[in-house]
Amino acid sequence: MARLPRLVVPFQPHHVVQRGLNGQAVFQDADDYAAFLGWLRSAAKNWKVAVHAYVLTPDQLHFLLTPSDQDGLGLMMQWIGRYYVPYFNQKYGRSGTLWQGRYKTSVIDGETYLMSNSRYIEFLPVRSGLAARPEDYPWSSYAHHAGLRSDPAVTDHALYWALGNTPFQREAAYIERAGQDLPADEIAIVEKAVLKGWPLGSERFKTELQNRVQRQVLPAKRGRPFKRPA
Repeated sequence: MARLPRLVVPFQPHHVVQRGLNGQAVFQDADDYAAFLGWLRSAAKNWKVAVHAYVLTPDQLHFLLTPSDQDGLGLMMQWIGRYYVPYFNQKYGRSGTLWQGRYKTSVIDGETYLMSNSRYIEFLPVRSGLAARPEDYPWSSYAHHAGLRSDPAVTDHALYWALGNTPFQREAAYIERAGQDLPADEIAIVEKAVLKGWPLGSERFKTELQNRVQRQVLPAKRGRPFKRPA
């Protein structure tokens, strides 16, 4: 089934994934991670993209973010690559692209799936065998949400602030809600949506989104092409 054109919706959360070419490493030491995060912070600020959660692992990266316009997300990713890829290639004596195609993204129903996607992202190091607990992995947003350190790359979503009236209450509530990985069936749902480029939410959310953006957001059923409302 053909991939739909990438969908970006201003002021809506998105799950973004980019992987290394043929599974190769895109980060090899602490300086690589730190350099990438520095460019991420600058790019997110320049193009007004709020990064709510992230993880950088040796061969891939995941963001949970909200763009403020239709172009900012793409410009942010392009700008980071313009700086990070030459840095990496020069450092490790390589040339050419670093990424496995273009980044993938899924528009998310924040009310239903924001916390699920945040958990998915921050538990990736545990699922990958890189850490025993999410708080043990230094290159993700979990420690920020759990109150272990402040992370300047993170802009907390309103739903995170709604977890409590004080930082301690929010951190404790987040640990309680996101302190363990998603069940396997929910992991599969999150992965399928972002890898296919599909929105993640209820059927009502998807229908409202399709009407809002006036374009197809899910694969059309055979013989029933998408029609714009009159």
